[in-house]
Amino acid sequence: MTPARRWIVACVLVGLALRVAFALLYWVNQPLTHDEREYLALGRSLARGDGFRYPADEPPPGTGQQFGRAPGYPVFLAALGVREPSEHVPRRVQIVQSALGAVGIWLMAAIAGRAAGPRAAKAAAAIAAIYPPLVWMPSYALSETLFSTLALAAALALQEVGARRLEIGGRRFVPVFAAAATGMAILVRPAMVFFLPLAAGWMIARRRPMAAAVFVLIAAVCVLPWTIRNRAVYGRWIAVASEGGVTFWTGNHPLAVGEGDLAANPPLKRAELEFRAAHPDLTPEQLEPLYYRDAFAWMGREPGRWLALMGRKLFYTIVPIGPSYALHSLKYFAASAVSFLVVLPAAAVGAWRWRTARRGAADAADRRDRSPAALWLMAAATVAAGLVFFPQERFRIPVIDPALIVTAALLAGSYRDELTGRNADV
Repeated sequence: MTPARRWIVACVLVGLALRVAFALLYWVNQPLTHDEREYLALGRSLARGDGFRYPADEPPPGTGQQFGRAPGYPVFLAALGVREPSEHVPRRVQIVQSALGAVGIWLMAAIAGRAAGPRAAKAAAAIAAIYPPLVWMPSYALSETLFSTLALAAALALQEVGARRLEIGGRRFVPVFAAAATGMAILVRPAMVFFLPLAAGWMIARRRPMAAAVFVLIAAVCVLPWTIRNRAVYGRWIAVASEGGVTFWTGNHPLAVGEGDLAANPPLKRAELEFRAAHPDLTPEQLEPLYYRDAFAWMGREPGRWLALMGRKLFYTIVPIGPSYALHSLKYFAASAVSFLVVLPAAAVGAWRWRTARRGAADAADRRDRSPAALWLMAAATVAAGLVFFPQERFRIPVIDPALIVTAALLAGSYRDELTGRNADV
């Protein structure tokens, strides 16, 4: 084993220890959020063999609604044997998610290493191991850790295609694994669908239209059975989850501030309760198109205010001071905001210096093939989803933060290039 690999293994183990320690020693007996309760309830129903529905022993959600969720994370919870009601996140869930987070460390190191060599891989592993939001996220019964690992695996597979120029029958292709990982990620967090056109456009720009078509087709095939199931259950076509309407309405409303969900905006929450009261006989799934219709109507009536709202969304995507951060303790906010603001400028410099070093390299085309372009496109897709719906810290952490960590780590590889004049790829 090379010194770089030993370092990465050590970082993975340290990262795993930090995640498990946070879950089992610090985040103990914490109350569940609304989303955690719904995920655990659906996982419990699946584990019992009762199907994808909220069980009878699940308490009423209060002023919230029980929408049809994406199936990926409840299936994951069911596979872990979550069968009984709980007021806290089950320990087994926290431990397995900590292991997934440790896999994410290795994936980030692999992506950085293929872009700029072993020093970049070591830097990415070190940052990812101790990066606070990635350390605490596995402690929650939320889909972010599972989604992040799937997304990073897909990004690495797509990067491998470019680096190795894999061929079958003389034709370059995207591995089935990359497309399948993307499809599974969509079933965990539907916003991943924004990545599909960006990835396909990237492949077409690389003169791989067949690879683009195969990639989109396989990802769609992964999602299609669930879409057909939704059509049979709800009587209308719903691609993955029926919460898209209220999410779109929340992010495109005259009371929206540009960041955060209903919990972070009490006036908007009251407006949402009034909206539901005006349609008392409709289920959440039946309300979904009405949410879209109401939001689009406001956007059409007041395009200027909507464009100003889009500007605020973009601002809050970059600057971590939105109202959702205020829902947490000052200690949480400081750890989250400071860590993000540290890696953000480092990533900007890393991207610039890596690009500069690539321009001066004799094998610039090869280095372009090895770039973490797929991960960058995933980050762009996350930003796009935030602009269409709304940005929030939880939506940022799974992909944008790893993309920043990997790009910041490129400083190590490009700095070596400038000092030695050698390619960092090994």
